[in-house]
Amino acid sequence: MRGSLKAYSKMSVDSQKAEASPHKVVQLLLGGSIDKLIQAKLCIETKQISKKGELTGRTVEILTHLKAALDFEKGGEIADNLSALYEYAIRRITEANAENSGEKLDEVIDLLKTVKEGWDAIPAEHHQLKTPA
Repeated sequence: MRGSLKAYSKMSVDSQKAEASPHKVVQLLLGGSIDKLIQAKLCIETKQISKKGELTGRTVEILTHLKAALDFEKGGEIADNLSALYEYAIRRITEANAENSGEKLDEVIDLLKTVKEGWDAIPAEHHQLKTPA
């Protein structure tokens, strides 16, 4: 049952991403990253070290992709700041994973929550904006 629920949940998220605007995809990725780090912190507390490694590794992958997707020409200073923040978060997650540090994960969770809150505050009329060809 647990495996089928997990598979259904993954299919649901995958279908949301397939139908979503770029704005919504970033929201989903940020939310997923936060959720994975919260789970990783619980894994530290319950000594599920390999699961913690999987969760932190997946979060690093997500943040690496978000960083790679930044458009520095159009994004200017905001893109530069996000790039630095993602790089810092990746470094802290890596340290937290190596040291089994829930405190470092909390720091990254708080940073990503702040980014997501800012992203969530973008008015709906700007969610579907396309760049000119």
